[in-house]
Amino acid sequence: MASEWTTYRTRFLITAKQLDAPLTFVDAIGREHCGQKGDYLVYSSDGTRRIAPREIFEDIYVPMGRASDPWPSLSSTPSYATPQSPIRRRSSGDSFIS
Repeated sequence: MASEWTTYRTRFLITAKQLDAPLTFVDAIGREHCGQKGDYLVYSSDGTRRIAPREIFEDIYVPMGRASDPWPSLSSTPSYATPQSPIRRRSSGDSFIS
């Protein structure tokens, strides 16, 4: 397994490593897990590990950047993410009916 560990997110945080060779193991409750090159070995926050097929894993999980990666500056924010007109707060006197 030559690849680095990467943190991914869905609703829960996991760490995973893409397999560079087939891997088979038996988990703590006796289930056998088998994976092929390209699949992912997944460690969950509860300490369990499993193998996820590449197609399913890459469809579900989104890799997170490293903590040392800089946050993008406001100047690099895409123009579509910036409102084109100012945001106006509704005052208590505004009505929904015109």
